Amino acid sequence: MTIKERILHTVMFEVFALVILMGAATIFTRHNPAVVGGLSVVMSLIAMAWNYVYNVIFDKFVGDDRLSRTVKTRILHGLGFEGGLIFVTIPVLMWVLQLDFWTVFVLDIGIVLFFLIYAIIYNWAYDHVKAKFFSINTPVNSKYTKANNAL
Repeated sequence: MTIKERILHTVMFEVFALVILMGAATIFTRHNPAVVGGLSVVMSLIAMAWNYVYNVIFDKFVGDDRLSRTVKTRILHGLGFEGGLIFVTIPVLMWVLQLDFWTVFVLDIGIVLFFLIYAIIYNWAYDHVKAKFFSINTPVNSKYTKANNAL
């Protein structure tokens, strides 16, 4: 991906996630939609900043040859990212929502599970929409194209 495409990919990911989360939070909680919306934006910004910091640190320890990373390394990467994010977001959620630790912890675990499923679906859809409508210069018989079409 080009830098512009990565930015577009990230912004679209966050916008769609915010719309879904704000809608769900408005339906399932008693909090003001403006508070939920503001909190969602703050959480999104925290996640993007943590993503950058965490990946810089992780790459320094593991190396930046991303293609040779094992499944175990990728699982540890994901668990470390989500664990660090929960550590950062729990105090924010407790403060804004005025809820106890355990309630916020369960809520945050739910958010993590949502993003796990959402990221898989979003990236699958993004790749397929891009391949169908925007990938004029992509070789048809590349390993990447074949792997994506198998999904």
